[in-house]
Amino acid sequence: MIEIDWAGEAGRLRASAEGETDWNTAVARTLVRDGDKVVADVGCGGGGMAKALAEAVPGATVVAIDADPDVLEQARQHTAGLVRCELASMDDGAEPLRRAIAAPADLIWASASVHHAADQQAAVDALASLLAPGGRLALAEGGLPARHLPWDLGIGEPGLELRLDVAQDRWFKVMRESLPGSVPLPYGWTEAMTRAGLTDVTTRSVLSETPAPLSPERLDGVVRQFRTRIERLTGAEPAHGHGHGHGHVAADQEWLSAEDVEVWQQLLDPDGPQYLGRRADLAVLSVRSIHLGHAPR
Repeated sequence: MIEIDWAGEAGRLRASAEGETDWNTAVARTLVRDGDKVVADVGCGGGGMAKALAEAVPGATVVAIDADPDVLEQARQHTAGLVRCELASMDDGAEPLRRAIAAPADLIWASASVHHAADQQAAVDALASLLAPGGRLALAEGGLPARHLPWDLGIGEPGLELRLDVAQDRWFKVMRESLPGSVPLPYGWTEAMTRAGLTDVTTRSVLSETPAPLSPERLDGVVRQFRTRIERLTGAEPAHGHGHGHGHVAADQEWLSAEDVEVWQQLLDPDGPQYLGRRADLAVLSVRSIHLGHAPR
């Protein structure tokens, strides 16, 4: 069984919001319309997109919604009064979300949040029901696994990052099955949005690339991401205790081989000779998909 400690994740989500400012700003500008009055970010995490949306449509009311109070507090701090922050969960249906938004929404953004709902189709149905006529629902779900490392690192078997992706995919399956009342979604997000009554449903994917060598700040962020993923899959902090205790109950599973875990321990040890944070050949290449549907007029 896997249970995510969202309070433990709050700091990481805030750091992600701060580190993805440029991406959020660029995407927000493509989503908003001049006439938008009410915009919501459901499952707002650290509030990065909520802040970007508020800056993109300064005349609109922007509501940041999350189900965890600690996460929401990080969003409140990050958005610094630009948005209204409300506590509500997609698992409770449309009405709590409707009360939180307080009006039909012209645009709803939900990034990597619907896949945490026990019944994902019901969550998409609920979000679609909150739209004003002609309003848009934008789901950021899926894409392609990000790439950061060379295939051969000179330590361990080549293809380390590929095997990490496979392990994380297996972890995600168990996470979904561990949700109380979990319901499969055996079709794609565009189909889910169409079933929710939305029209003109389409997908576009956004490629982001930062070539090597990374700036010290970006390199540190990449290393932190790997540290978080390894903590999640091993249930333990890497060498020297530089993790943050994310509270994922997964110790009964062996997601990675013992050999790969040992390699990751060396790569994430800032005092060791193999530390990733001292390499000049890490890069960032990611593709994130945004699925967009429209409420009938």
